[in-house]
Amino acid sequence: MEIEPAPAVTPPAEPWPGHVPQPGDAPRDCPICPRLVGFRNANIERHPGWWNAPVPAFGDPDAWLAITGLAPGLQGANRTGRPFTGDWAGLLLYATLEKFGFTSGTYEARSDDGLALEGAIIVNSVRCVPPQNKPDPSEIHACRPFLVERLKTLPNLKVIIALGQIAHQSTIKAIGGKLPKYPFGHNNLHRLPSGIVLIDSYHCSRYNTNTGRLTAEMFEAVFATALAERERG
Repeated sequence: MEIEPAPAVTPPAEPWPGHVPQPGDAPRDCPICPRLVGFRNANIERHPGWWNAPVPAFGDPDAWLAITGLAPGLQGANRTGRPFTGDWAGLLLYATLEKFGFTSGTYEARSDDGLALEGAIIVNSVRCVPPQNKPDPSEIHACRPFLVERLKTLPNLKVIIALGQIAHQSTIKAIGGKLPKYPFGHNNLHRLPSGIVLIDSYHCSRYNTNTGRLTAEMFEAVFATALAERERG
């Protein structure tokens, strides 16, 4: 009896159903950072059914709130194709977004779960997964034009929440601020020359939540600050 070969495993064609490419999305085969390209190619060989490509922003094109993260997680967004989807950090982030009324649908840790964001968008500072979740400074710099361009497409943007110090620094540079004037600190609020308000948060990583550096209450306080700023006008 002949044994039929196993069907070829192919990655999804789109990061989530109904995705529409936007200015500021990195190309799927982005060649800019050699180390990240090599890591991406190695993951394509190991996990051919994963997304394994730059992860685009996810959310409402009319968002007033942007959340800037660091980079895709290996088994999270790099696998699923959607920011903070399928890893530990996404559990707290999407639960908080739901609590504050930014979601429709239910987060089920899959890019095809039908979840949508209303009034908010998530944009990573680096679009490709880095080895050990640590992008090099040169990679952060090389990817910043995508962040700049994506933020420019948001006509109603008023507030940005930066998850972690690297996202804080990259966001300030993306919108024309000077780092020494805006020290990072959890729930620190910065009014930037562009008129955008930047609010810092510790990253919602497993390490930070497991060690108690970041609690759900602390994270929710950041979003409460963001809502207060919106109401303040």
